Amino acid sequence: MSELHHECGIAAVYHLPGEASPMCPDAGPDEISRLIPRMLLDIQNRGQLSAGMTGYNPDRRWILTTHRDVGMVSEVFRLNHKGKAEAVMKKTVGRAAIGHVRYATCGAEDRSYAQPFERKHIQKGKWFSFGFNGQLANYTQLREQLLATSDNHLTCDNDTEIIMHELGRVMSLETPERQIPLAEVWRRVAPKLDGAYSLVMLNAIGEMLVVRDPLGIKPLCWAKEGNLFATASESVALLNLGFRAESVKSLGPGEYISITADGTFKIDRFAPVRSPAHCFFEWIYFANVASTMDDRGVYISRSRLGEELARLETVPIDEDTIVVPVPDTSKAAADAMAYKLRVPSREGLIRNRYSGRTFIEGKASRRQKAEAKYTPLREVLEGKRVLLVEDSIVRSTTMQVLLTRIRELGGAREIHVRVASPPIIAPCFYGIDMSTVGELFAPKFLDQGLLTEAAQDKMAKQLGADSLRYLPVDAISRAIGLKPTELCQACITGQYPTPCGQELYQIALDNTGKSGRTYETATV
Repeated sequence: MSELHHECGIAAVYHLPGEASPMCPDAGPDEISRLIPRMLLDIQNRGQLSAGMTGYNPDRRWILTTHRDVGMVSEVFRLNHKGKAEAVMKKTVGRAAIGHVRYATCGAEDRSYAQPFERKHIQKGKWFSFGFNGQLANYTQLREQLLATSDNHLTCDNDTEIIMHELGRVMSLETPERQIPLAEVWRRVAPKLDGAYSLVMLNAIGEMLVVRDPLGIKPLCWAKEGNLFATASESVALLNLGFRAESVKSLGPGEYISITADGTFKIDRFAPVRSPAHCFFEWIYFANVASTMDDRGVYISRSRLGEELARLETVPIDEDTIVVPVPDTSKAAADAMAYKLRVPSREGLIRNRYSGRTFIEGKASRRQKAEAKYTPLREVLEGKRVLLVEDSIVRSTTMQVLLTRIRELGGAREIHVRVASPPIIAPCFYGIDMSTVGELFAPKFLDQGLLTEAAQDKMAKQLGADSLRYLPVDAISRAIGLKPTELCQACITGQYPTPCGQELYQIALDNTGKSGRTYETATV
């Protein structure tokens, strides 16, 4: 599934007034921002194009200081050079900070699109910085509304800038006598947004706001022990700071956490209670396998998917049959499948972790990168009947390369592809970079949208596999342990949880075969 582009990740820390936290002996209350690079490393899986942070220090001339750039976390924060890393930390040091890792679901791949986005202002309450994870399905509509007035101008082609302008618009209503609290600002902005998001925000007064979209499509975890508060897209970033597991919680859909300048901590709602629509891809692919989100462990969910695959298996099992995962996120499913089938699970593919990111290259280069990314082990694969387990197949380029290399270089006798998810039949408009129907592998093979055995046989032939089998849709909710109505499964069902998402899907169907991302070219 290396063809599927990652989304983004956010993090934030705040040392409330009081003594230094015992969890952070190397970072005093006024230097708690030093924790942000550590947290971003733990969620690097969510975005590898750029990284950044904003630190808050009221004793500094630049109360909010932002450092951001294109590159991995270690590159942006110069973590391999002690002196340069310390220079970055000294520039951004403070008692509160927010951080971000990004992959470009929309917008360009340059420094100006790296987050956090900072908006400077002479009034401290209107000087703010924020990081955003998600995608607005009504981005085009909001953009047109903003540009309808000739006084407005956008410099970036992404929804993060749209949100920044919406926040600034509400803040412009403030008077010297009445500052609008960040929570109230968000209450006024949120009703205009259709889509998925989690967001961390910090202003020059020292107020912090953490929000999760009303459907909880994007994950967001938080913890508070003593004077230390932290939040991140995944629980693993909080556990590795030293928070106890019982202290780590998921922020509820439509909820916010606010911290005022005097340290007042509050959790409240900004949207009515609704049935959630958590993105199921978080459990099967995006999230770190060590994370827990909405009280559901990622590792356990992936293991259950493997058990579902085992129950459906019909290929004859003999002493030459092995299960092989496509590294790395398929391993839990493959191990569980092999255990149920009582056959060995072998690492017949070794991933070269230093081969680079295949998704930032052109089409020809993507194939070449895929060839360099995985090395088949002939001593494991030769003469074997291989059950190759993958998370999902999006565009099929990587899978076709893998099958060719496993057969030619690995010497496998048979290759049976087993996909630990249903076929992707519809685009995502909520933060995963697949927005057109034409780029997807499965839809062209399905018979009126139905996943038949004949359709899977045709797909197997196209890929070069001996057989191909997907999981049914109902297997996802069983594996995760949530009701189907509590999950966003739009990309495997075509049923979207927001109105603009459903409208964009119809536009995507009408535009099948055309180039360009649907949410960048459509008028909703």
